[in-house]
Amino acid sequence: MISQTTEYALRAIVFLADTPSVAHTAESIANGTKVPVGYLAKIMQGLAKAGLVTSQRGLYGGFTLVGPPKDLTVYAVVQAIDPIRRITECPLGLEGHGPNLCPLHRGLDNAMLAVETAFKKLTIQHLLTQPQSTRPLCAFPRHEE
Repeated sequence: MISQTTEYALRAIVFLADTPSVAHTAESIANGTKVPVGYLAKIMQGLAKAGLVTSQRGLYGGFTLVGPPKDLTVYAVVQAIDPIRRITECPLGLEGHGPNLCPLHRGLDNAMLAVETAFKKLTIQHLLTQPQSTRPLCAFPRHEE
């Protein structure tokens, strides 16, 4: 459903959201999320370009979230990395279909709409605070406020 790159980006965002006031290096995020550091560095550049994280160089540098986790949705992260592709016209280019999708493509588009809607409602904060027996990426420590 989502690409491995998107999964890695979501792991990184959840990691950063767990300690929102602390800047983390790509290496520390990679260690905490079990993502290869070289791959993660490229993902973090994409997240920064999309305006979801900031990066600062230097001794106390690293990555931080731009805004609070309660304002960041899973949808925003997905769209920054590998956007959900809706079907707005016949993918086969059949004459007469145009925006009138056949049952197959209408069904697929409806499924993508449902995923999009769910991702828009799901915030990163919700991932960290919903009652459960395990936490996302349970290997890293939880930041207590």
